[in-house]
Amino acid sequence: MKACVIGGAGYIGSTVVYELINAGHEVVIIDNLSTGNRRNIHKDARFYFGDITDENIMNQIFTTECKEKSFDVVMHFAAKLIAPESLEKPLEYYKNNVEGVRIMLEVMVKHHIKNIVFSSTAAVYGEVSGDGICTEEDNTKPINPYGETKLVSENMIKWVCRRYDMHYCIFRYFNVGGAHESLEIGLDKENITALIPRIIESVLKIKDNFTIFGTDYDTLDGTCIRDYIHVTDLATAHILGAEYIINNKQSLLCNLGSNHGYSVQDVVNKASKIKPFKYNYGPKREGDPSKVIASNIKAKELLGWKPKYDLDDMLKSDYEFRKQLKK
Repeated sequence: MKACVIGGAGYIGSTVVYELINAGHEVVIIDNLSTGNRRNIHKDARFYFGDITDENIMNQIFTTECKEKSFDVVMHFAAKLIAPESLEKPLEYYKNNVEGVRIMLEVMVKHHIKNIVFSSTAAVYGEVSGDGICTEEDNTKPINPYGETKLVSENMIKWVCRRYDMHYCIFRYFNVGGAHESLEIGLDKENITALIPRIIESVLKIKDNFTIFGTDYDTLDGTCIRDYIHVTDLATAHILGAEYIINNKQSLLCNLGSNHGYSVQDVVNKASKIKPFKYNYGPKREGDPSKVIASNIKAKELLGWKPKYDLDDMLKSDYEFRKQLKK
């Protein structure tokens, strides 16, 4: 399989690249390095510096790469993804997340590439009612521009694939954590907002005084509940998803999560067992729902996928990765 990984120098994209190459696949990376890192680029992948919103550059890269052998699949990991930031900068999110996907699809159609794996998000569901468990059939009502741009992109992909006889695999992620087992790659960037690495930064005293935002959510301990998935489990699902749509010539949309929720306080308590650290409490953040958990039954049934790693693995691997960054 020859895969084009857009955003392949970022946290999730680079892990997918590593797993693709470990499985013997050919990989081309396109990344503008705005949030990605050159250190994440696998030595056996071909790398192009380029922005998904630049149609000329995208066409140049695809023309070069598709001369002898076309891409079997394009994988998209090039979104802006911080929900609170999207409320402050909605136009940036629409430009990158929606216009970028439109250009990517335009280029794919031009070069007759039939398969797309798209990284979406649980943010498309918005505030989840009832037990907080999301199934793929649930209503989608995003409560921030980040979730809205992902939902718009999902629908655009569906319509384009329908028109041009293409196939999509859309994965709705929940909260991603952990580092690759090689410890060569993990979430390594400035101003980390993801919960697990932010907590580990406090455990390692890279940053002081971790803040739990909100203690009055409608949950047992008052802190919001999320579903966490190890980044390597996520990468494995992407390879299975790509193989599914290529071999079956059918599209699919699946949640990727553990089917289990932990409160922020739960995660903090588990991290404290690695090493005690200081933390405090602050007001809840705008745009954060109370409880979001994945139903991952569909991914298990269609792809034969199930998470291999648990929350303890995520915390420990991120701890080991971040500890070596300090050296």
